[in-house]
Amino acid sequence: MDITAVVPDQNSTVVPVLGLSFYAMASGYLMSLIPLSLHSFGLSETLTPWLVSGFYLGLLMGATQVESIISKLGHRRSLLLFLSIILLTTLAMIALPSAAVWLVARLIAGFAVAGVFVAIESWLLMVNTAKQRAKRLGLYMASLYGGTALGQLGIGPVGIEGVVPYLVVITLLLMAIMPPLMVTKGQPAHSQAQPLSFAQLKEINRAAMLGCFISGMLLAPIYGLMPVFISDGIGTDKTGILMASIIIGGMLVQPIISLLSPVMSKKFLMSALSLIGVAAVAIIVIANSFALLAVGYMLLGACTFALYPIAITLACDALEVGKIVITTQIMLLSYSVGSVFGPLLAFQVSSNIDKGLLLYLAICLITSGVYMLIKAIIKMRSDKATLAG
Repeated sequence: MDITAVVPDQNSTVVPVLGLSFYAMASGYLMSLIPLSLHSFGLSETLTPWLVSGFYLGLLMGATQVESIISKLGHRRSLLLFLSIILLTTLAMIALPSAAVWLVARLIAGFAVAGVFVAIESWLLMVNTAKQRAKRLGLYMASLYGGTALGQLGIGPVGIEGVVPYLVVITLLLMAIMPPLMVTKGQPAHSQAQPLSFAQLKEINRAAMLGCFISGMLLAPIYGLMPVFISDGIGTDKTGILMASIIIGGMLVQPIISLLSPVMSKKFLMSALSLIGVAAVAIIVIANSFALLAVGYMLLGACTFALYPIAITLACDALEVGKIVITTQIMLLSYSVGSVFGPLLAFQVSSNIDKGLLLYLAICLITSGVYMLIKAIIKMRSDKATLAG
């Protein structure tokens, strides 16, 4: 069922942005903490790609189910529910540190994270103009990436050994729960409407869906495998700084996206960012100083983290408010499919080739850049033909 905003001016940004900021700090720390802390819990590092893919499989499952939960409970209560589930799965991991428990916990957490994303994204995007949506999406991405970057920095001072880092994550999740728990007003009014037909679903922009898919193929390995890749190369003490550099790059590019997205071809913008991302990979490979390495990772983050929000706005262009939730759900579904396969493919490449993770990212970025450029050119020629006619 679709969800239709009834009174857009009552749709406040305070609760979703505050909740998202604390969640992002917890998630940013946790995503790097899990692969780096396996040894301290007596678990094998070969479990890493399966934990990442299991998490995103849960995200994929959630992307097909959470819209109906949000429709029944409303945005605020749904957000409370999903954040609480993530907290409980984190508790289960430290209480029962075994491969089976961790795999199941990450699968369930992935389902809940899908709920968090769909609830917050649709909460913010359920407004009537493209300009408002672009502005709110910029705020959303800045909060998400800013919080995630701060969370990455916890690797240094808090560490990766034992239970204490996970207790910090749980504390941050409790803080994320506070805004929707305490503030009961400001969520979008909603009502149940007719579901979208299959014909309407086919009208969703295919380039937008592919953009989300490629984003998943890129970001899941960056979140799940990059911490180990960096740690093996330069040591754990600088891993948090470089991971934070990636996410800060993603955060800094958001205002630029908000300005450019409404006034230029989103397909061309995704193409340009993808190809710049290839250059960022080259900088990382040839870097002969930590400063240049940090610049390369920051540029990589700017390019890879930009694809998802641009794809979302492309999908939502000219949509009625009532179709926003189902559309964000489909975009998350596309992202999740890419996120399930990405870590496994990246792990295979990195296991057989030196700097294979970087090669994998470059291949994904080149593919995305060329495809989006071709689609942008086709659209441009079509528009010119229409005007000429």
